[in-house]
Amino acid sequence: MRSSGILLHITSLPSPYGIGTFGADAEAFVDWLAAAGQSYWQILPLSPTGYGESPYQSFSTFAGNPLLIDLDDLVANGLITKAACDEADYGADPSFVDFEKVYRSKMRLLGEAHRSFTEDAGYLSFVHDEAEWLDDYALFMAVKEQYNLQSWQTWDKDIRFRKADAVKAAREELAGRVSFWKFVQYTFIRQWRKLKRYANKNGIKIIGDLPIYVALDSADVWSNTDLFLLDTDCVPTKVAGVPPDFFSKTGQLWGNPLYNWERMKKENYLWWSRRVKKCAELYDTIRIDHFRAFDTYWAVPSGEKTAVNGKWEIGPRMDFFGAISAAVGEVDIIAEDLGEVFESVTELLAASGFPGMKILQFGFNPEHADSDHLPHHYPHNSVAYTGTHDNSTLKGWYGSAKPTVRRMFKNYLRPAWLESINHAAFRALYQSGAKLVVLPMQDVLGLGDRARMNVPSTLGGNWIWRMKKGKNTAGMAEKMRRLVKTYFRGNKK
Repeated sequence: MRSSGILLHITSLPSPYGIGTFGADAEAFVDWLAAAGQSYWQILPLSPTGYGESPYQSFSTFAGNPLLIDLDDLVANGLITKAACDEADYGADPSFVDFEKVYRSKMRLLGEAHRSFTEDAGYLSFVHDEAEWLDDYALFMAVKEQYNLQSWQTWDKDIRFRKADAVKAAREELAGRVSFWKFVQYTFIRQWRKLKRYANKNGIKIIGDLPIYVALDSADVWSNTDLFLLDTDCVPTKVAGVPPDFFSKTGQLWGNPLYNWERMKKENYLWWSRRVKKCAELYDTIRIDHFRAFDTYWAVPSGEKTAVNGKWEIGPRMDFFGAISAAVGEVDIIAEDLGEVFESVTELLAASGFPGMKILQFGFNPEHADSDHLPHHYPHNSVAYTGTHDNSTLKGWYGSAKPTVRRMFKNYLRPAWLESINHAAFRALYQSGAKLVVLPMQDVLGLGDRARMNVPSTLGGNWIWRMKKGKNTAGMAEKMRRLVKTYFRGNKK
């Protein structure tokens, strides 16, 4: 089946509260997707953001981001007042997220909601069912607050190394805050499940994002130190990144701790099985970020200032995916197979059967060389994009491209009279052989690089763009629906 979708993270939705949430505006976007004939809504990781507000540097891979919680739902349930919501400061510009102000205001309101909350059957069931990760996460966040949000590696030795007496004492001393963080996660999952049901009911499937690595400052590492390459002081011996390439002369130094694949294999990848199972509950399809690292990954010695001095090491390959399939069952997966791809990565993708990704922007180059990222090469088992959250918007990319690249672009796409560059690109992807086409909402809106979501390896100004209310018009939906109908990518709902 041929289909299409839109990439837009929850934080980028409009709302009265400074950041997109699971509320009415999210349901309205589902309605727009359905009107536009779309079949998929792709989002970024839903996990709580950590350093730099990146959803790829989270305090937990299992938990949900408190900032995505809909305040109007809490008002409707009598836990907070509308007046309290309206009086809070979420920032002045509806086009961008002011994370500092949103966090301060929203966490205060969630605290008020928790004080008004009475544990019910749903909450007790959730706490019981999710205890495997929830108990450690809630304690981690409570202790982190006690240490003024400092990294767990700076905590006192006994709690840092999870000595039994220290953990027991912390659970007792911080019981109130542990309860708060569990309430937040219960509220998050209750609201997310409601939104996902609404999307599925309207013929829209959710594509979620699974980052391959987790943050060092996370409950995941703190509670599973043996599963990562750490020394006796819990300091990483090697960290993740990618080598120098066309985009960066010094590579990208991500800094995430690397997995102890040998130890994970002995446990039949149990932690990973739990992680994938959790994602399969949250999403209809899972996009696995940095898929190539399951084949070979770039390992940089800890303490390096750049990624230059790393080296390729062998990943778990099909042994991993076989174990996950046996433990979790059939899961719909998209493999993000971008970057420097060896023949062995291509072989792993073929063996897995997962569709890979094709990026239109990558197809055009100063050498005018043929490229696998040009639509005439797209195999059916692939997912095509104009760009990802890490790319410039299509308008921004085209505006900054060299004249020879722009000529190649126009010669290839052959825009019709008065047809925009963006629409010509959409048409090329829709008529390609790829079974799924996903367009970033910024490109559908025709926005420049002020709307770019992320510039890799930079801090500040990332992840903040928001779509203004009413910009996704009915006329725009009709235009997308015509493309869907013309190239047989229809939502049958």
